[in-house]
Parts: sequence; structure tokens; C-alpha cells
Amino acid sequence: MENEKLIQQFISGDISAFNRLVRKWQDHLFNFLLKYTGDVELSKDIMQQTFIKVYKKLSTLQDHTKFQSWLFRIAVNLCKNEFRRLKNIPLSNILGDDKDDSQVLPSEIHAFTANNVSSNKIITKALQTIPSEQRIIIIMKHYHGLKFREISEIVKEPINTVKSRLYYGLTALRKVIVEWGISKEDLGYEM
Repeated sequence: MENEKLIQQFISGDISAFNRLVRKWQDHLFNFLLKYTGDVELSKDIMQQTFIKVYKKLSTLQDHTKFQSWLFRIAVNLCKNEFRRLKNIPLSNILGDDKDDSQVLPSEIHAFTANNVSSNKIITKALQTIPSEQRIIIIMKHYHGLKFREISEIVKEPINTVKSRLYYGLTALRKVIVEWGISKEDLGYEM
């Protein structure tokens, strides 16, 4: 209900309501984008572009209860546009900003586990190796707890397609983790 109230206040001319809406969603959106792109700066850029687009188009959103789906759909479309523009994200961006691991290849990731690299970072890197249409479903379902119906609305695909992509994405992710020589004990949880 809070989203709908803030949207209505913004449409009525209260700019501070939009700022509150941004504060409410920015961390959630950034975390999603970071997992999806694997790149901090790219995620910040796309988040900013998303909120600019939301600011300009919010008055066109007919069903204010669908704000979350609408927000994520905008972010996903911007990511797809950016991926098309870049063709591929460079490996150095996927592997992060840490000086120690900027040149690490997947076969060397296991050694990092012994050096206290977080399982979250490993999973984020592994996510970058699977097709983006599977990656986005995994992130939305497992990291953001969205329902299949919500994901279906965001990616504009039937629910069965979403479920299928989740299954194949998780299978591919497990395969990558195994190829890298990482066990579920190394990760600290089972996938």
C-alpha cells in the first residue's frame, strides 16, 4: 500500500514522495542489478537510468499495485539494451574490482575458496556464465523471492517458460560450480 500512496503523492506534485520511493527500492534494485550484471558500476548506471525512466513515466502506470513488476521490467529492458551494446561483459568486470582476483580464471576459483572468498561472490561469478534469460529468473526467484506470476509479468513470458528457465538455469549453475571444483561445503550451502 505504501508504494501506491507514494505514487499518488508524486503524481499530485509531491517530489519528495518520489525520493522516498527511490530510497525504498534502491537497495533492492541495486542488489538485483549487481547479481544480473556482475558489475558494480554498470549496476549503478542502470539503476540511475531506471529511476530516471520511472520518474518520467510513473504517471503512465495504470495499476499502481504493479509497481514492483514495472520497476524490474524497466531495469531488465535497460540491461538487455546494455548487453546488446556491449555484446559481452569483459571477464575482468565479471570477476570484480579486487586486485587479488582480477585475473582469476574459473579453474582457479577453488583456491579462492580456501582464501575466504565469500560463497556469494562465487555464485555471482558463476551466474555470469549462464544464459541471461536463466540468470534473471534465478535472481528474481531465489534472491528477491518473487513469485512465478510476478517474474512472468516482468520478463513477459508464460509461467511455464519461467519455471523451465529456472530449472535449466539452476542445472547449468550447478554444473559450472562442479566444473570449478567447488563443493557445497565450500559454498556453505547446497544449490
